[in-house]
Amino acid sequence: MTPQITKDTIIADILNAAPEAATLLRGMGMNCLGCAMATGETLGDACQAHGVDTDVILKQLADVTK
Repeated sequence: MTPQITKDTIIADILNAAPEAATLLRGMGMNCLGCAMATGETLGDACQAHGVDTDVILKQLADVTK
């Protein structure tokens, strides 16, 4: 079972727990999922940087990682 993902979850932790989330994150413009930023950037930070609604992505991640 995938741990709960929140806006404060680090991108790398999301990918480690749910590799299937990579497609969704790439779709929001995060093309460098393996870069150094992924190890320290939260989902909320990434959404803000990419102009994406955090609540929408959280719902989509919940659907993808069921």
